[in-house]
Amino acid sequence: MTVTAESRTVALDPRRNVPGTRPGFSSTLRAEWIKFWTVRSTTWSTAMLFVLGAGLTTLVCALAAEDIASGAAGESPGSFVTWGMMFAQITAIVLGSLAVTAEYGTGMIRATLAATPRRGAVLAAKALVLTATLFVVGTVTAFAGYFGGNPFLENHGVGIALSDDGVLRAMFGSGLYVAGLGLLAAAVGLLVRHTAAALSIVLGLVFVVGNMVFLLPGNWGEWIGKLMPGNAGSPVAAPVSFNPLLLDPWVGFAVFAGEVAAVLLAGYLVLRRRDA
Repeated sequence: MTVTAESRTVALDPRRNVPGTRPGFSSTLRAEWIKFWTVRSTTWSTAMLFVLGAGLTTLVCALAAEDIASGAAGESPGSFVTWGMMFAQITAIVLGSLAVTAEYGTGMIRATLAATPRRGAVLAAKALVLTATLFVVGTVTAFAGYFGGNPFLENHGVGIALSDDGVLRAMFGSGLYVAGLGLLAAAVGLLVRHTAAALSIVLGLVFVVGNMVFLLPGNWGEWIGKLMPGNAGSPVAAPVSFNPLLLDPWVGFAVFAGEVAAVLLAGYLVLRRRDA
């Protein structure tokens, strides 16, 4: 019995559609969910997101309530009820980076792509698991910080209600923003395939470069500052903007979402063309 070159190609090429061997998207999603939650970094990162976001918001409201009531703080109470989420963003970026780069570091990505040759499905499943987790954890954290910190403000007569302008939007916006940051970090991780490099790029872009560009002279510097990812996306996560120069919350978030989508598309193209 002879074996032709074509039959050998079929046997050796995992991308060929062999009936009954290619997993559907639900199986891919389940596999990504299991991988995501069976590493310690996920548990530690989500726990730290909650502790930093809710804990620091409660602490700052407790310490600053008297100054806010007297006017010494110079800020609206709405500036404090999501204060801790500024630091919780860091853990979202860490988790997003690790969701991708950890697999490249251990070589697990080769087994993943061998089991699911459709790389677009793998990326979609990763993105869905990551963003759903961060949105839920981020939203819960924002509400926990509000319910923990607002009583201290109410004791001094400066409490704010969920029905007040921008407050409820900021609660859910916090979940949306940290989910977007995690996805941005994951997309950068696809491009560089190295945890430290991905973290350096995203953290530097959001927290350093985003502030420095406002020092550039003229209107063009101001507009570049407005369009930086951190500056565009963050207003949706705060009842009161820290910077009056920034875009309106939902306009800015739309810009931020477009930027994340562009980087994710670049990451997908690299994933398709580059060997694991």
